[in-house]
Amino acid sequence: MSTLEEPRVIATPQRWAALAVLMLPVLLVSIDNTVLSFALPHIARDLLPSAAAQLWIVDAYPLVLAGLLVAMGNLGDRYGRRRMLMIGSVGFGVVSIVAAFAPDATWLIAARVLLGFFGAMLMPSTLSLLRTIFTDRRERRLAIAIWATGFSADSAIGPIVGGLLLENFWWGSTFLVAVPVLLPLLILAPILVRESKDPSPGPFDLPSILLSMAALAPIVYAIKSFATEGLGVLPVALVLVGVAAGVLFVRRLLGRENPMLDMKLFRVPAFSGAVVVNLVSVFSLVGFLFFLTQHLQLVLAMTPFDAAMALVPGTVVIIVAGLLVVPLVRRIRPGFIMAGGLALSLGAYASIALIGADATIVSLIVAFCVLGAGIGAAETLSNDLIISSVPSAKAGAASGVSETAYEIGAVLGTAVLGSILAASYRTSIVIPDGVGGADASAAKETLGGAVEVASTLPDDLGERLLESARAAFDFGVVTTSWVAVALMAVAITVTLVTLRKVRG
Repeated sequence: MSTLEEPRVIATPQRWAALAVLMLPVLLVSIDNTVLSFALPHIARDLLPSAAAQLWIVDAYPLVLAGLLVAMGNLGDRYGRRRMLMIGSVGFGVVSIVAAFAPDATWLIAARVLLGFFGAMLMPSTLSLLRTIFTDRRERRLAIAIWATGFSADSAIGPIVGGLLLENFWWGSTFLVAVPVLLPLLILAPILVRESKDPSPGPFDLPSILLSMAALAPIVYAIKSFATEGLGVLPVALVLVGVAAGVLFVRRLLGRENPMLDMKLFRVPAFSGAVVVNLVSVFSLVGFLFFLTQHLQLVLAMTPFDAAMALVPGTVVIIVAGLLVVPLVRRIRPGFIMAGGLALSLGAYASIALIGADATIVSLIVAFCVLGAGIGAAETLSNDLIISSVPSAKAGAASGVSETAYEIGAVLGTAVLGSILAASYRTSIVIPDGVGGADASAAKETLGGAVEVASTLPDDLGERLLESARAAFDFGVVTTSWVAVALMAVAITVTLVTLRKVRG
């Protein structure tokens, strides 16, 4: 046997069953990231949140999740990954019930914050447990491919689940999905999944956790503030605070003997490049879903069920692409495949920007399929490279980095592209004469607000308001898509530079 080869350890049926169990929290957390895409118009009509509150309803969850993933991964390494999985499952289920019956936007945002806290316990545990369950490199790549494909596909499934539920129930039902998913997890995980932890963990570092959140939260809030209120002292101050906290966070970790996150890992091209690809892929997917689901329901006036069905082909493409890339990477270097995946995302956004207001259901489905093919391939390989670049004992922290990149991508996908869309919509909409001050303000906030106001106006006036609002929304989608095209081009360049020499 060659010294470059390792003896294969074939996984038993119990290990594959454990993978199936560990896919349940993946399903739950990734669906919760995007299920609100379909519920958002209903929440907007019921709770009447402002444009900023509407973005916070979406982003509060992934923002907290992103800030705590590395810390929770570190705790899992220290106290037990399965233990963190079980605690997070119980908390997530209870808070999901609370969110389902939130009486106003403030309550819903608070519940989403708590969901992010408990969700952060779930995700690092699943990927790090896979690292210890599957010791054979080839089988681990397949297991991670299934995991990553589930992560990406479930994000697209979220709006589908939301559409099916909203066809028959109120928006709170989208949160109750957690209960039937978590019950089998709580029963089967102790039976099929063995406990694992780092035999020599580093100390728990609370200051680093606080600094990581202080770096992320102000910058995201600054983006939202800029979108709703324009450039001012507050957004600039928040960016400066976030950058300063980020610098202190990095310096603190570099100065510690056994840090919560080894920043030296980012000097490894395979690790740092894969993290960038992970982040940008999710940015692309979540940003696309943010305006696609609203366009289908509020511009094309599709029912939640019909709009959900329109996303099925793209979701299937994500799954197929994520699995087909496993044998493909044996012949083509992963960096080229991931750059190609991002290029498909660029093409999808470019097509939306060029078609503009003439977009049909067919063109939108095709664009989502093209984007899905790229996301499925890029997500699978980026997660595999991240988790295989570190020792097994540090799998939790590496998993935390992987999912932190995912969640930051989800946050920025909504915060950046959603904020650009909101700002463009607000400056483009023309309120017809005869619409009162309060109604005009509500119509300018969001497209959902305009649809709600139009339903209370005389037919002719309401139709003119809807026409203006939908045109403004489409103009915002075009602007947002061109911004996404530019960001994808930068990401492709970074991928080719950092991963061109990395072999499968």
